[in-house]
Amino acid sequence: MDFETDDKLAGNNSSNLNTLFIAYYFPPMGLSGVQRSVKFAKYLPENGWDVSILTTTPAVYYAYDETLLEELNNLKISIYRTPPDATRLAKKKGSNLVQYPSHLSQKLKRIILQSFLQPDSRIVWKKKAIKLAQEIIENNHFHTLLATAPPFTDFLIARELSDRYELPYVIDYRDLWVDNAYYYYLTPFHKMRAIRMETEVLTRAKRIIVINRFMKEKLLQRYKFLSHEDITIIPHGYDEEDFAPYRQLQPDPNYFTITHSGLFPDDLTPKYFLKALSMYLKKTQEAKNKIRAVFIGLMRKSHEKLIKKYNLGDNVVLKGYLPHSECIKGLMQSDVLWMMSPNNIVTPSRLYEYIGARKPILISIPDGNIKQTALETEAAIATEPRNTKAIIEAIDAYFEMWKKGSLPHPNIKNSQNYERQYLTKLLARELAFSANY
Repeated sequence: MDFETDDKLAGNNSSNLNTLFIAYYFPPMGLSGVQRSVKFAKYLPENGWDVSILTTTPAVYYAYDETLLEELNNLKISIYRTPPDATRLAKKKGSNLVQYPSHLSQKLKRIILQSFLQPDSRIVWKKKAIKLAQEIIENNHFHTLLATAPPFTDFLIARELSDRYELPYVIDYRDLWVDNAYYYYLTPFHKMRAIRMETEVLTRAKRIIVINRFMKEKLLQRYKFLSHEDITIIPHGYDEEDFAPYRQLQPDPNYFTITHSGLFPDDLTPKYFLKALSMYLKKTQEAKNKIRAVFIGLMRKSHEKLIKKYNLGDNVVLKGYLPHSECIKGLMQSDVLWMMSPNNIVTPSRLYEYIGARKPILISIPDGNIKQTALETEAAIATEPRNTKAIIEAIDAYFEMWKKGSLPHPNIKNSQNYERQYLTKLLARELAFSANY
């Protein structure tokens, strides 16, 4: 399935329609950023679309997960990879992980790169991607292009290929571009340039996909030439096939287990949860030997120090980065799942896997669509992200329910709205619209 580029430029005789999917982040890269792309690729063939992936050859990335790539075996999918980028990250010897950077170093790196490289640092990939894409398109028949971002360089590649080959394209926003609060613009000129690039991409796109209503409203506010009909919401989701082998797993009955899955990038932090847990354990003696907080994923050193600061060494378990299947297993062995977000700017994909796990959710987030999505499960408690008192009360409420065996059961009908197979049907419809079928 994943073979060398030279051997893959033969024509395709399938009766399905064909799309070239531009996705810089793709397995064997791990972490949540690749999930949406790999699951769309997995389920598009059963919805009438054969998929060719245009991506890079990862050099060193924060984490790898070969199991995600294995999901595409035996499917009508071709993967075309450009040579590795020059970018390198400091890798730990004997590990498939790199050290997750501190918040400060991550922020400084972003400021420096975004001051010189527009729309993002992956613009250096564009020339190689266009060259390979030309070979692919000239040896195959495609009905449409699909690009997902970030990086927003993917959108520029789609636009240029569309101009050259008169192919319609669909763009999929996983985050905002110009209005992304985490993006840095050195001068008004830098921002105006980004607006101009985004405008050009949007005016030529056949269909625009976003992951939530907040993003749709932001685009409509900024770009008055867009209409509501131009933008379709297809949220993040979960894959029932990932959960099926573990549905019968039960949490350890001897412990009340609260699990967090994922990273703490930018201004996400476990600080207020850890502080609340520490305070609760001090005042609730019976909980001290019963509550266990599990963290699955890379942790910053500063966050590990918080565990020591709050004397939680006996109650916190750090699992580190795990393959996706092991992460799902960990969710199913939990009583409650916790996550936080200081704002509604970025929709955490982990929320939808929490929904797929059908577990009670403790979500620390301001009012907005993400909070509402969690509450619609009918098994969630929401708090403000920095309100330790409210988090203590939520922990206590769930702990008391756990002792009585009365933890709430989420609404299964609600969770089915976020299943990847269903969401990919929506995407297939958008692709068909773009190709005039």
